[in-house]
Amino acid sequence: MPTDTHAPLQAHLTLAQIAREQRLQVIVRKGLPPFRQTALELAKALDGESPDLKKAGKLISTDPTLSSQVLRMCNSPLLGLHSRVISIDHAATLLGPERLRSLALTTSMADFAGKALPESQMSGFWQHSFLTAMLSQFLAERWKYFEKYQAYIAGLLHDIGQVPEWMLLNEGPGDADVVPSNWLDNPAVEREYFAIDHCQLGGIMARSWGLMPSFLDVLENHHTPDLAQRDSVLVRLVATADNFLSAKDPTPPLEKGELPEQVRQEFSQLGQGLFGESEWPRVAEALEQEYTRVLPIAKAGLDSLFGRSRGNAERGSDGDARPVARLDRDADQGFRETSPQPKPAQAQARPLTVPPGSAPTTFLSRCKSFFRRLFS
Repeated sequence: MPTDTHAPLQAHLTLAQIAREQRLQVIVRKGLPPFRQTALELAKALDGESPDLKKAGKLISTDPTLSSQVLRMCNSPLLGLHSRVISIDHAATLLGPERLRSLALTTSMADFAGKALPESQMSGFWQHSFLTAMLSQFLAERWKYFEKYQAYIAGLLHDIGQVPEWMLLNEGPGDADVVPSNWLDNPAVEREYFAIDHCQLGGIMARSWGLMPSFLDVLENHHTPDLAQRDSVLVRLVATADNFLSAKDPTPPLEKGELPEQVRQEFSQLGQGLFGESEWPRVAEALEQEYTRVLPIAKAGLDSLFGRSRGNAERGSDGDARPVARLDRDADQGFRETSPQPKPAQAQARPLTVPPGSAPTTFLSRCKSFFRRLFS
């Protein structure tokens, strides 16, 4: 899929389409909120067979937000350390390159989208991106892909090109045209309306951020995996997870009883191509179980998982603002109160359906599940 920003516009485009495409180019070049550069540099420092943890520690130390996240993770009772960690270098060594890379890009991704999009749009975008990341990593483990954390990051970033499209639409209509209801995550409709799609926009952003070639391949070709040029396996892993989620929650919602057959067929073809016809049914069943397990974690959101929220506060189920420091104290206190003796079997089996922030034990159970799956 071409991503040349200077490619000539097609002759049949209307003035409105041309104006939208040009405005998107301006947003990508000048109007996007900054993606935390520390996270991008950190990913580069930790890439390859010889990650530079010393350099990683220095980079983290220059970013107060990331530093607090790293120290919070190391000192959380969830990791079971017996002494308090106060050194960034020590924390980087304890967490390791994979955890550091995933933590930095996950928090930076949510921060980037949160600054660019209204909360109503950001929550849906974040949930899909996070679920795609988790399921891409799960499929990578089943496939025995050489670097499962690359699958996580690629899944997390795959739809980043949608952000400038949302930003353009949030500016308000520039003409009398009606925005197509089915434009989201639909490259053909996006090209018809914007004269460019989120895959092309994602490729432009990936190049400007200096992302590694395999990630660029995913951003450009997750809707056209047959066109992958650098890492066809990674592209297909992310495309399979993306298709699975699209079949689960199609956009726009379909009428009752209507099935997204084309998406499901593509999902089945991608899965069989990766795992083979005989193995794929077992993988598909396991993927369904994994989706059921991680969906409550995704719905909880990054704020409650890491004790973060806009304005350093989180609203509990009673509507009161809860400072981050209080959340941390509640989580630690809840851990100390509940860890000495096992919970009854009924309490252990309770589904994670309580609203974020409603109880310390719920917060801990979400965190335990999240860290166990993401950083095991």
